[in-house]
Amino acid sequence: MIRISDVVKDFDGFRALNHLNMHVPKGAIYGLVGPNGAGKSTIIRHITGVYRQDLGEIKIDGKAVYENPEVKEKFAYIPDDIFYFLQANTLDMMKYYKGIYPKFDVELFHALADCFPAVDVRRNIRSLSKGMQKQVAFWLSICCRPELLILDEPVDGLDPVMRRQIWSIIMGDVAEHGTTVLVSSHNLRELEDVCDHVGIMNDGKILIERSLSDLQGSVTKVQVAFDGEMSALPEHIKVLHQTTAGRVHTLIVKSEQQEAQRVLAAMNPILLDVLPLTLEEIFIYELGGVDYAVKDFLF
Repeated sequence: MIRISDVVKDFDGFRALNHLNMHVPKGAIYGLVGPNGAGKSTIIRHITGVYRQDLGEIKIDGKAVYENPEVKEKFAYIPDDIFYFLQANTLDMMKYYKGIYPKFDVELFHALADCFPAVDVRRNIRSLSKGMQKQVAFWLSICCRPELLILDEPVDGLDPVMRRQIWSIIMGDVAEHGTTVLVSSHNLRELEDVCDHVGIMNDGKILIERSLSDLQGSVTKVQVAFDGEMSALPEHIKVLHQTTAGRVHTLIVKSEQQEAQRVLAAMNPILLDVLPLTLEEIFIYELGGVDYAVKDFLF
């Protein structure tokens, strides 16, 4: 759906995007994660055609995005900072969206009203709270029937019940219509529940890009204990992080789970347990090798 090839963007001598390559498959929910200043919002603004790259290509369904209305009709974009016209209410914006999105579904708009009961559709949107403004943005965007939904910090400012409601609507749209979703967020725990693909970004480029299952399968977290001292692991089992409490060693290793278990079992431990590895832990320890500030986790 989205293919980005060797994209470069400089701002006054600062390289914000550094030969970035990225691929979002059609029908995927793709989580874009990275530290502050990694370039996540910058690449999203390129994907939506707000910025024009200095070098490289950005294509949606094989077509360039910048100044291409035909491509822009296919996606809806919810930025972190939402803009509405000064005097517009939700009904005004519904009519505006209907005028620029040929597939805008008015029936769906009215059907979803029960999902956003706190929103007064006749009240000026700018007078609403930030959370309610986000609700309006989702409501309108889903009704555009987009083939691609682009979200930058999408549920920031929403309460837990509404967050669940929003993700339920998005997941339902993906399941029913095959919508592709690109979401940038710092809430890795939430992304872990909804994403099937992940791109980890740092210093203006994508470091790792895989399906979530492959990413979780390539790094393993284990607890192991021995009668005596722990021997060194073979060179092909790279230890990303290790903590020790008494005899118990907690390891994050760059290895598939079965291989890590096989190697450690051969060392005759008195305890060997494979633990669930979160996306947050993968993110921190993958970035630990590229000068990203990593502090010990409490396990």
